[in-house]
Amino acid sequence: MMEEYGKDKIKKDVLKIAWPVLIELLLGSLFGMVDMMMLGRISDQTLAAASVAAVGMTNQPLFIGLSLVQALNVGGTAMIARYYGAKQNHRLETVLKHVMLLSLTLLIIPISIIGFIFTDNIMTLLGAQIDALEAGRMYFKIIMIGFIFQSLNLSISAALRGIGETKTPMRINLKCNFLNVIGNAVLIYGLLGFPKLGVTGAGISTALSQVIACTALFSYLIKGKSVIKLNLGSRFRFDKNIIYNLIKIGLPASLEQMVLRTAMLLFVRIVAGLGTVIYAAHQIALSILSLSFQPGQAFGIAASSLVGRSLGAQKLKKAEEYARETRRFGSLISTFMALIFFFFGPQLVGLYSGDPVIIENASKALKIIALVQPFQSSQFILAGALRGAGDTFWPLVATFIGVLLIRVVLSYVFVIIMGYGLMGAWMAVLIDQFVRWIFVYARFRTGKWKHVKIR
Repeated sequence: MMEEYGKDKIKKDVLKIAWPVLIELLLGSLFGMVDMMMLGRISDQTLAAASVAAVGMTNQPLFIGLSLVQALNVGGTAMIARYYGAKQNHRLETVLKHVMLLSLTLLIIPISIIGFIFTDNIMTLLGAQIDALEAGRMYFKIIMIGFIFQSLNLSISAALRGIGETKTPMRINLKCNFLNVIGNAVLIYGLLGFPKLGVTGAGISTALSQVIACTALFSYLIKGKSVIKLNLGSRFRFDKNIIYNLIKIGLPASLEQMVLRTAMLLFVRIVAGLGTVIYAAHQIALSILSLSFQPGQAFGIAASSLVGRSLGAQKLKKAEEYARETRRFGSLISTFMALIFFFFGPQLVGLYSGDPVIIENASKALKIIALVQPFQSSQFILAGALRGAGDTFWPLVATFIGVLLIRVVLSYVFVIIMGYGLMGAWMAVLIDQFVRWIFVYARFRTGKWKHVKIR
């Protein structure tokens, strides 16, 4: 009876943390999909394809910046979860301040300046053709400004998730995403007397929504509504133990993200060579794939928080049970999504574009994406558990081999040498996800992650 209660308690804990994150991420992705659909439905089909392609080009360097910030956040989440589990709440605020200050000075401000100044060079490097460059230049610059606020938003959300507080980031981010969708409609199409700005309007609306979300999250912490307080007037000193932990946990996570994003840039270059229309189809497939990331990410975040807190409280067995339970939930949801992608691909793609070439290519890609689902979900969640324990080295190894060596090399072979087109690129993604799952699962099975020490 007691054991059964324990299982029920673990399920409740997992769902309590995961469901707000899942809703936030799913609806965030859906709002992103709506943005892409709005651009894909611009009356001039050539401009529509160029706008969708431009957003895709912009997303690559933006995701590099965000993923590097998130790598530091991984260290922050792991430490905050550990300290919270060990009832050392007085250390939470200083961890968050370290993460935000280091992110701002080392990553956020330098990346936004480089992106703003070298817009054309970066887009050209990514394979943007003249039409995509002309359509997306101003969008890129605006998004680089919004990146500053988006990054701080992510750092605060990551800290709150470390203590299991996921409802507040969900509420704030959903409200701002909803405002973003309305702003996009108004500024892309020129509604309510506003100018018709196309993809530039989408950039303005997105950046403004990020400013609002960042302001709301800061206000929440400053008013003392959370266990994590933020007193901007208090004296701040760098703590060598916190910096040591951030380097130990965050450096492998940063290298992992650098490897991942470098590989994604190379991957995008290979696909961009197939032309703007095929690249637009690829971008739509990626947009739908991002929706399927969300269950794995949500339960991965839950695993990070619960595993970190359990290890902080010296409950090693409980940490493993939390990891296994989050994986079970993620598997159920990913199977359901795989069935939708496999059988309703053309209908999903048709929401983005009426172009028959785009619909045909993206629908075929979705069949492969369906096969990716079980490996992707399991890999995301178990990697989340490892990161929550502070064990970030093996996710780095898995990403290096899977994405850089497998995905990039095979996509080059399948697309360029063997001429399989877009399907070749997605076949490489499937093999990459399978390889990454093998590495992460093998590391989890060893149990060595339960004994990682932090100061």
